Amino acid sequence: MHAYFWAKPPESTLFFIPMPELPDIVAYIEAIEQRILNQTLDSVQIGSPFLLRTAAPPITLLEGKKVTQLRRLGKRICIGFENDLWLVLHLMIAGRLHWKDGRGKSGKVARLSGRASGKGRNNLATFQFTNGVLSLTEAGSQRRASLHVVEGQAGLQSLDPGGVEIFEIDLKDFAKVLTSANHTLKRALTDPRLFSGIGNAYSDEILFDARMSPVKLTQKLSSEEIERLFNSTRKTLTEWIERGRGVRVSSGSDRVQDPTIPFPEKVTAFRPDMSVHGKYGQPCPRCGHKIQRIRYAANETNYCPHCQTGGKLLADRALSRLLRSDWPKSLEELEGMRIH
Repeated sequence: MHAYFWAKPPESTLFFIPMPELPDIVAYIEAIEQRILNQTLDSVQIGSPFLLRTAAPPITLLEGKKVTQLRRLGKRICIGFENDLWLVLHLMIAGRLHWKDGRGKSGKVARLSGRASGKGRNNLATFQFTNGVLSLTEAGSQRRASLHVVEGQAGLQSLDPGGVEIFEIDLKDFAKVLTSANHTLKRALTDPRLFSGIGNAYSDEILFDARMSPVKLTQKLSSEEIERLFNSTRKTLTEWIERGRGVRVSSGSDRVQDPTIPFPEKVTAFRPDMSVHGKYGQPCPRCGHKIQRIRYAANETNYCPHCQTGGKLLADRALSRLLRSDWPKSLEELEGMRIH
């Protein structure tokens, strides 16, 4: 699920700061891996007392150790070091990563400046590697981003909400997970205990591609609808992962790979080529009808009534109450959910 900070909206469109989701995290991991794999972490600076959520193992234990692997855990970025130590980062709403490459003429590692430096008031952490600097910043005054240092697979598992990976399951498994509880499709897709890494933005795009209502209940779906949703989920996420890799995606199989992996400095879920997410009041790219929204608490679902709901408008009080009752009361509650 995305959560948002509200900003002053131009005209009729609302703008938010969204939480990075699966395609965004993949983009971060692949860009970071290209830069720090097999590199040594020289030093760590923590700029906020709210960031580090673990005391043991101490974070200083990572200094002097090489990065051995990177992986994604839901919406978390996991950096593996020697001796099976892991640095696990959750960007939450407004956390963003920055990279400064190379060493200067003096032989010293390059330093970041401004808000991405250790001196910026929004800076939460700086990681000095042998070949550059990785920095974490967080916009706003609330400090929700988190950093854990854990040991081994057991440590990683303790942070795993338990959702399945959509590219590691088949249709049968997908159907079993999807219908394990009777939730709205919007809630089910964004529940980290059910599906890993999907949030508000990409669930909107998935449901649009599948031509399905966000408030349709999971246990009311036909076999054909479940298969359609499964295919749309994999298709939509694959396309946005490829875009994050610098692949220009068009119709059919026309895909052109850029030779380098740029560092994703400006991660946002409001992309010009999205179909419905963040497009309230704009014409649907498929049928031309205006994109509508359901607003509930600090969240918003975007959809096309002509393509997804048989022409019905869903933005009424009853449906807002339905979504509120089918949703955790806070972002922290959602992100902290575990399978028991």
